[in-house]
Amino acid sequence: MRAILYLEGGGDSKDLHTRCRAGFRRLLERCGFQGRRPRLVACGGRDATFDDFTSAHSGRMADFIAMWLDSEDVLSDLEKTWAHLKARDGWAQPGGASDEQVLFMTTCMETWLVTDRPALKEHYGNTLQDSALPPLSDLEKRPRHDIQESLTHAPRDCSNAYAKGKRSFEILGKLTPATLEKRLPSFVRVRRILNTTL
Repeated sequence: MRAILYLEGGGDSKDLHTRCRAGFRRLLERCGFQGRRPRLVACGGRDATFDDFTSAHSGRMADFIAMWLDSEDVLSDLEKTWAHLKARDGWAQPGGASDEQVLFMTTCMETWLVTDRPALKEHYGNTLQDSALPPLSDLEKRPRHDIQESLTHAPRDCSNAYAKGKRSFEILGKLTPATLEKRLPSFVRVRRILNTTL
């Protein structure tokens, strides 16, 4: 099967697009998809991700085409992805597209990063301030701004302080799937869909 995943992230920089793909590739490898890894396309912004996905979907460019992006807001129903995108972004569901073609990080990629405390410790070392991170319960119900602020605050004294882009993708590639599955229904869903389709 040929599969393509369109990724939100990477901005307008070629270097960040490379780092974005590398972070997601490493995470997929840690999930056990080495031999059946999809083609990863870093799209930059949210609207560009939707546009690229829509073009590929209408052109039937692969057997499985999906976009992997932040939900931005808390989800009322994890499985009704297009209803969420219609209400939040005003995006119309392309003809023939299914809810399983939308893979969400709820509410943002940083939610996944703050979930894996051992990976953060490995990345930042002992100067990481754990107390600045949110409690591990109900992480996907927390506003993205709170999550992002905590991830900026906790390593502020580290030599490699957090920044979206380069450093966020480095951490993404270090995450442990089993740790994410314990806390994040959105990650469980992504892994379930990819296990079925790849």
